[in-house]
Amino acid sequence: MLITLSSVLVSFFVCYFLVRYQGFHARFSHDHTEAGPQKFHAQPTPRIGGVGIFLGVIAAYAYVWLSFPNAEWVAEFGFLVLASLPAFAGGLVEDLTKRVSVLKRLILSMVSACVGVWLLDAVVTHLGFFLLDWMFQWSFFAIVFTVFAVGGVVNAVNIIDGFNGIVSGFAGFMLLAIAIVSLQLDDIFLLKASLAMLGAMLGFLYWNYPYGKIFLGDGGSYLVGFWLAEMAVLIVARHPTVSPWFAALLLIHPVCETLFSVYRRKLLYGKSPWHPDGLHLHTLIFRRLNHIQWASSDARHKVHCNSMTAPYFWVLKAATALLAVLFWNNSFALILSTMMFVMLYVWLYWRIVKFRTPRWLVRRDRRGSRVREPGATRDRRAPYRFGFIQFRLPRWVRRNRRRLSEGEMVVYDRRMTDKRRNTNE
Repeated sequence: MLITLSSVLVSFFVCYFLVRYQGFHARFSHDHTEAGPQKFHAQPTPRIGGVGIFLGVIAAYAYVWLSFPNAEWVAEFGFLVLASLPAFAGGLVEDLTKRVSVLKRLILSMVSACVGVWLLDAVVTHLGFFLLDWMFQWSFFAIVFTVFAVGGVVNAVNIIDGFNGIVSGFAGFMLLAIAIVSLQLDDIFLLKASLAMLGAMLGFLYWNYPYGKIFLGDGGSYLVGFWLAEMAVLIVARHPTVSPWFAALLLIHPVCETLFSVYRRKLLYGKSPWHPDGLHLHTLIFRRLNHIQWASSDARHKVHCNSMTAPYFWVLKAATALLAVLFWNNSFALILSTMMFVMLYVWLYWRIVKFRTPRWLVRRDRRGSRVREPGATRDRRAPYRFGFIQFRLPRWVRRNRRRLSEGEMVVYDRRMTDKRRNTNE
């Protein structure tokens, strides 16, 4: 637990100082509100949260290096940190200069994958298909496949980084699943590496969710993406009893989002696969399930809707992580779970695009949907917030209600009618 605590504290305080003194680096680090079609925040925000996460991981490595100087897995931990440097550096330079193309960042991610192959022997050796497993007997083919797969996953994680908390929640559940399985396998290296990154993500998450005071940026998303991809490769390569579909199920969300985006951009619209757009699943959920319910230009409402997008994906990720932990050595169950996620993703995307979203998925303002009669009581209890959770004290604690006059009721009904009309349009 101390390794997690060290990374939590360092990441937390680094992010705090980056937010507190953002005026000194705003010229280079701010992500502006009108910077592209995938920007849904209300004010310029630092996008260098990856610095806090990276320093948190460095702090965790320093702790284990001082506490276990002769352990073999400590050297492996250092090799993993070293391998992540090219991917993290490429993303961080993009955050500061806005001049590093997607192709260059992809190449740097593959360079990190090559370093992982060299130092950690992180190579995919089997996938559960006879033809591919036969081809993996040749090291060259296995290494090339691993390098391209890791690079693709890193960029896929960057694609789903669209709203507060999505990548943090995704990474948290995946790291927790790998940590649980690693504990069962007595793999100390993978267990410690998972807990170190998990702690760094938690320290960052406090400042990112729900108010979005700092963003991961490309540096953070590429660092986290490489760490997740490398952990997935390592747990399968080091333990033949672990099904390769364990890693596939854990990574299915970003992989499915990327493949579907390439299909949509290239085949449907004839555009470049690297061209950003606002048609990702998380963007549609924000626009048609959350944001439209407010129909407001208030910055607070925009931030609220931004943060309420992540829980939709947290539920899905928690379910896939639980299934992966339960069936980590059962390929049939893992393949079935992966196929079910893909079908659910396509079904949900199609329903939202066709304006046929199930009503139970739409989060509405319950107070605004109530029909009040003249003379009805209006709830004046002050709301209390704990993160993204909002609650009110029971009515018997504070009775600060008053009755609405007929004139106030007419104005209130007119406002609610206009709001519902705008929502339906």
